[in-house]
Amino acid sequence: MSDNESGGERAVHRRFLGVTATVVALGMTVGLAGCGSSDGGDVTLKLVAADYDPEGGDSTKQYWDGVVTAFEAKNKGIKVDVSVYDWKDVDRKVAEMVEAGDAPDIAQIGAYADYAAEDKLYPVDELLSIPVQANLLAPLAEAGEVSRVSYGIPFVASTRLLFYNQTLFDQAGVEPPKTWDEIESAAKALKQRGVKYPFALPLGNEEAQAETMMWMLSNGGGYTDSVGSYTIDSVQNIEAFSWLKDTLVGEELTGPVAPGKLDRKPAFAAFANGEVGMLNGHPSLLQQAAKNGVKVGMVPLPGPNGKARSSMGVADWMMGFKQHGHGRQIGEFLDFAYSDENVLEFADEYDLLPVTVSASETMGADPAHKELWPFLEALPGSTLYPVGKTSWAKVSENIKKQIGSVVGPNGDPTGTLGAIGREAAAQENAE
Repeated sequence: MSDNESGGERAVHRRFLGVTATVVALGMTVGLAGCGSSDGGDVTLKLVAADYDPEGGDSTKQYWDGVVTAFEAKNKGIKVDVSVYDWKDVDRKVAEMVEAGDAPDIAQIGAYADYAAEDKLYPVDELLSIPVQANLLAPLAEAGEVSRVSYGIPFVASTRLLFYNQTLFDQAGVEPPKTWDEIESAAKALKQRGVKYPFALPLGNEEAQAETMMWMLSNGGGYTDSVGSYTIDSVQNIEAFSWLKDTLVGEELTGPVAPGKLDRKPAFAAFANGEVGMLNGHPSLLQQAAKNGVKVGMVPLPGPNGKARSSMGVADWMMGFKQHGHGRQIGEFLDFAYSDENVLEFADEYDLLPVTVSASETMGADPAHKELWPFLEALPGSTLYPVGKTSWAKVSENIKKQIGSVVGPNGDPTGTLGAIGREAAAQENAE
């Protein structure tokens, strides 16, 4: 998952970050202070990372190979061995390594809190230098805390907007939707013109927890309440999925593949091929669609009566495992990896959002990134997954397994969301 934001509204963005210009400058100029050669013999760090290439290529591996090569040239006693896995597999791979007693030194995955609760991770302040820590975007850095101690380091971020195919909309004579009813009417018009997926609804296993959260937020719901308790079976959430089941899916407006069997990657590919009228997307889809000449429009995700009160924000996480005792070397590598050069290169590669103050301001001031400014603008008011809850990793997996059935022919939004909610509460109490 994952993505980043901002633009001409940088003054608001700075207030939101709560970071002074002095700290920003310090982060930019001293960001590599922790780097240096290793002592005590050679060390090989094992890094497991997620694959961000939307087309299944090896660009993510190439990125990390470049970072590692540059790092090793400056740190003669430290080697880094990188393995990259698809998002469908990477969390499970790391869990299996930990279970087998051979944790990676560094993992870049979707959740950290369960490992932190088991005392398997280094606190962030034992890894990163002070300038690098201070340069992290404050809301994302705070989301990496468990019991007010930071264990998860945001790696990349994104927010989500409703994407639509401008050409297909023009041909159907419809305007970008601002409400659920307008989504329905636009989808019907697109279907009449033979669009394969009037609305692509990927509730398959790959990233169902994200699509789920977006629809919950669109109706004023979400995974948790203001005090952090799970509210998966709230009235708002049940209403949202009842509407999806009865309207978008029930009226056959979601395409030839059932939502529960549609993963994000093929949904995005179908949009980039001009086969999708609308879907919820993140910034990397812009690049994918542009390669095929698809003209993209974007609006905030509609709710029943207008714009949703909150968009979904996503941060993917970097963490250091304590098992092999390589904390100092891990910190040196991460300080290097979080330099502006590396952060911006990765964000540029996938049209995602950087997680540092200095890189975000650079992107927000560069007209070359103008397409990303709406995502940057949406970040301050976005809602992230409840990643600080130690139960979240298991709850998320359960959502992936069950949520697709909710909108199927025999789906039961009340019953299924109730079951997921009870299991979430039990998992939370068991932690």
